[in-house]
Amino acid sequence: MARSVRGIEPLVAAEIRNSRQGRVRALRHREVWFEPAGSPAGLTGLRTADDVLLVAAVVDGVGAARAALRRLAAAARTITCPPEAAGPPEAAGIEVSASFVGRRAYTRFEIEDAVGTELARRLRAPYHSRAGGAVPPGGCAAWRVTIEGERAVIAVRLADRPLHRRAYKTASIPGTLHPPLAAAMAGLARLGGAGTVLDPCCGAGTTLIEAAASAPGARLLGLDHDPAAVAAARANARRAETGRTAHGGTRFRWGVSDAGRLPVAGGVVDRVLVNPPWGRQVPPAGLLAGDPDRLWREIRRVLAPGGLVVALSYDGDPPGFETVERMEVSLSGRHPVLAVLRLRERRRASRGRAG
Repeated sequence: MARSVRGIEPLVAAEIRNSRQGRVRALRHREVWFEPAGSPAGLTGLRTADDVLLVAAVVDGVGAARAALRRLAAAARTITCPPEAAGPPEAAGIEVSASFVGRRAYTRFEIEDAVGTELARRLRAPYHSRAGGAVPPGGCAAWRVTIEGERAVIAVRLADRPLHRRAYKTASIPGTLHPPLAAAMAGLARLGGAGTVLDPCCGAGTTLIEAAASAPGARLLGLDHDPAAVAAARANARRAETGRTAHGGTRFRWGVSDAGRLPVAGGVVDRVLVNPPWGRQVPPAGLLAGDPDRLWREIRRVLAPGGLVVALSYDGDPPGFETVERMEVSLSGRHPVLAVLRLRERRRASRGRAG
């Protein structure tokens, strides 16, 4: 089962299919269910997924009353634990993280303790509770319980950490983009054959670094008004490129620039990936502070004929663009839209008037 940002489940399913990693069976709230085509270990390379877990039990009839805790504990007692369940030999024990949709007469910590206590007995391993604000030690085998409606899923993580925690991303700034969402933007941009990919508000570089995975030959240009953001992007890109140069590498270019006056020639950019400063976590700065639409005028100017823009948007179509594809996502309690945009065609003037 792959976990995802709400709204991009179809993109996660498409990545699984296109990479021939498995056969997709169902899409649920933030979940993609599939049968792996090979070793589960190969699934840790999925870029649009927040996490990938091996399902150990599906429990139906889990209601909102406290009797559900007993039902979950009973299910945990009967689990046939896969080899991945106990983690590596040096694992510090097990931890459990729980979440549910809707109101319940019990807490996530009670779910975790009900399941974790029984799993620990099955695995003969210490269980580390999160109750009371406790933090499990590093190196634990990570289990997860999710409840939607009256169905619960008990699963174990395949990787040593959630997939969304990219190893390259150690430098960060406010408003930095969630890596799987950035990977989804790159996927929507159809980067195959793109020569130049621009992010005019690059922040910590996440979007272009994720784009590099699917466009190894592209020129990747990241610009930002904030020098600290550009420094973070350079640092993250250096880490991301470690070990990739043997396969040809990618060409990143980073620079400090006002998005209202881009140092880019007109009509030379094939793809634009952008998470504009919407004034929520990051306020518009420079020329955009007085005129946010300058960003879109500049993007229109630099975009090549037939080029595409993928934007994380809280508003409708920006001026001069039309939407090719859109999907609403859930992000930090908000509901922006991933929009694929192209230049709006100008209506040709009539050559004559009807008699």
